[in-house]
Amino acid sequence: MTATAGAKIFKALSALLTYPEAELQQATAEISAVVDAEAALPARLRKQLNVLLAELAAGDLYDLQERYVLLFDRTRSLSLHLFEHVHGESRDRGQAMIDLKGLYESGGLAIGAAELPDFLPLFLEFLSTRAPVEACQLLGQTAHIIAALAERLRKRRSPYEAVLRALAALAAAQPKEEELAGLLAAPDPEPDDLAALDRAWEDEPVSFGPGAAGCKDEIVARIRAGRRPAPQV
Repeated sequence: MTATAGAKIFKALSALLTYPEAELQQATAEISAVVDAEAALPARLRKQLNVLLAELAAGDLYDLQERYVLLFDRTRSLSLHLFEHVHGESRDRGQAMIDLKGLYESGGLAIGAAELPDFLPLFLEFLSTRAPVEACQLLGQTAHIIAALAERLRKRRSPYEAVLRALAALAAAQPKEEELAGLLAAPDPEPDDLAALDRAWEDEPVSFGPGAAGCKDEIVARIRAGRRPAPQV
């Protein structure tokens, strides 16, 4: 994988995990070209990614947006916020956010005040600015989360599974079995199971210092981050 190809594939996968907008539909041919040129991805994964790209290109935008919201906004077990799966709303997540934001800033990536640093498309956008070896090593630190998301998407027969499988293929490390098993043991309700969803989101509000936002504001920030525009490929 060359430096140029590495940067482009991380940007392409980041774009595929953002909230679908007309701009994303218009960029599907360009993204497909990047996918097809990435030798680090097995042919079967490139084919599966192109299936998703075809759906995004030809689908009704409102239907695509509804599908995205049901998967990634309403289903906590499919949250694209990495620390959601390992820290929940604990105080540990606050420090992890600070550390990750610091990593971005040291690498020259500035993020908006409403953006949460652990949003996976944003993380991938940062990886696209790093050397290929470093990017794959950093991605490997999330291997257990990526694998758990891929398995949950497989269970739902979602074409988005291909994006997570592609990330798993690019990561420099494989997930530890015990870490993956721990994540997969967590509740995984369907988005139309409202009672189960309510139980899954029932956490005690946590503040990270004077005047810090509580759970409600955290969720609002999460939704806003989920609307981050797709990066230019």
